[in-house]
Amino acid sequence: MELAPLGPVAFLDTAGIDDQSNLGEQRTAKTLEALASSDIVLVVAPPGQWGLFEQQIADKARAQNTPVIPVVTKIDLQPADPDWLNRIEAECGTKALAVSCAQAASDHAVREQFLNRLASALLAVCPESLLSPPPLLGDLISRAEKTATAPPVAVLVVPVDSGAPKGRLILPQVQAIRDALDSGIAACVVRECEYEGFLSSLSRAPDLVVCDSQVARFVAERTPSESALTTFSILFSRAKGDIVSMAAGAARIQSLKPENRVLVAEACTHHAMKDDIGTVKIPRWLRKAAGPGVRIDHARGRDYPDTLAEYALVIHCGSCTLTRREMLVRIQKAKEAGVPITNYGIAISALQGVAERMLEPFPEALSAWRTALAADKAQISERTISMEAP
Repeated sequence: MELAPLGPVAFLDTAGIDDQSNLGEQRTAKTLEALASSDIVLVVAPPGQWGLFEQQIADKARAQNTPVIPVVTKIDLQPADPDWLNRIEAECGTKALAVSCAQAASDHAVREQFLNRLASALLAVCPESLLSPPPLLGDLISRAEKTATAPPVAVLVVPVDSGAPKGRLILPQVQAIRDALDSGIAACVVRECEYEGFLSSLSRAPDLVVCDSQVARFVAERTPSESALTTFSILFSRAKGDIVSMAAGAARIQSLKPENRVLVAEACTHHAMKDDIGTVKIPRWLRKAAGPGVRIDHARGRDYPDTLAEYALVIHCGSCTLTRREMLVRIQKAKEAGVPITNYGIAISALQGVAERMLEPFPEALSAWRTALAADKAQISERTISMEAP
């Protein structure tokens, strides 16, 4: 649902945690999973019914610093007692919303009135990071370049192959174009096969080049050294997750062994094409680098395994369909399991030998990559010496 000025808002309708049926445990697990990834929690209860289960949800949400809004339903059948209402508002720390779903369903004006109150309530508790998110690429070009007579130029290299959706761009590409416009940057979009010719038509090198991960090496070999260069997926590793941790995690690729297991996690559930990046290309590149015996498992959509400790590495997609909180939760789970995690863009850049170039616009991430790479090489050397010792 589009709620200005928040933008698109995804509502996750859960089963609660008071299900005593045979499937209750699984439903509760899904509810808690949704709770961990939510930016705001709405706890729904009829008048007078705020017991242990509702309080558990509110307490868990507040423990992870997630705002809680109590929503009182069925007020057409029973008005809420003022003392009870004051108590749950004190428990949640926010003003309660009251609604009759029956009335809202039959009366458009009542529905719109409630939606307006809901939008106001969400805005009142919404974290500032959601209202004013950091730029996707706008800060990668200096302010001096933006105030020059001509606008700075960003070239976006977008392959149109069998994996591209028909008649449209994918979400990271669209968001990059919009962020460039918001930042006063001229965005030029070309296919990789036209990239060199387009560069030769420019009077100067572009200020920034962003490419699809799978053509990272091709573009890196043809991009002027004075141009900042990265990939769409790496941009999202910063916007949606922790680029420093993910840059360090990519160093694990160099020490993968044929008997290792790798998890490739993709947030969306699109239909995989014959040359799909997550299910075909990344596994092919990994096996070429580490050996054909590497076992690769896949997790798609909101399914994210609890058995991360079984893996040597997690490679996650750009997470354009996840909230930042949800991606950070996934990163934290990997850290708790002691498993390095990286994302498609950084992993592919490492596999193609251009990770240094692609991480240059992000000095802290580049430093983390170099440090982790050196540490990993040192461990490999120690193991080799130990194995060769008499």
